[in-house]
Amino acid sequence: MPRRLEHILKTPASHPAAERAAVSRRQVLPGKRARLSGSVLRGPYLPPERWYEPSHEPSRGFQVVVQDAGKGYRHVVTEEDVRGRLAQLPSWMLDSLEVVQLSQMTRKKRRSPCYGMQWGTTIYLYPIEDNLVEKFTQPPKPAQKIESAMFGGQWEPDKKGGHWNLTWTEEAIRDFYLNNVLIHELGHILDNRNTSYVDRERYAEWFALEHGYKASRRAKLAAAAVKKYVRKRHHN
Repeated sequence: MPRRLEHILKTPASHPAAERAAVSRRQVLPGKRARLSGSVLRGPYLPPERWYEPSHEPSRGFQVVVQDAGKGYRHVVTEEDVRGRLAQLPSWMLDSLEVVQLSQMTRKKRRSPCYGMQWGTTIYLYPIEDNLVEKFTQPPKPAQKIESAMFGGQWEPDKKGGHWNLTWTEEAIRDFYLNNVLIHELGHILDNRNTSYVDRERYAEWFALEHGYKASRRAKLAAAAVKKYVRKRHHN
């Protein structure tokens, strides 16, 4: 969901197996935390995270690492959710994925909070606020409202004034993480052709749309059609 933004950020120390990182993050404004809507923001900055050295052994399967979400935050998907969603994809798409980590939100990470990040062969998924309400310092743009609505997020001005709230239900935020964030980051792992920021984002956005959002909606429509057919036959 976060829209692209040019950021000047501190470059992390070089890594022996330095690979591009793709970050879905909420933009942090001075003194306030806001979110950008759109696709995923990438750049040289990386939240402080554990690095998992790629084994370069395709098809050995991936592990899921679960960290404590942190005070005031919660994970919105489980290991079972992640494995179940990825199992719906062709097996070759998972050959290069080695770790999915449900990361902890720390004070340092709150300076640039993320929904998800890809680093090497690992996908990091971040927790969000316990009450599933995100606060913004500015009203959403039309594109932001549309994108949030795609996954069930609801925008409204705060009753006390001064900022806007983006509110999720349990079902909506789970849908967003499993059919947008997770699939988007997997798209970055699979993209071994593009090198520029714009091209890599374009590919990951397309990948998430086709294999995340559209695929999940087709599955729901098919399930609804089967249910309707069964109900009709039962009444006949």
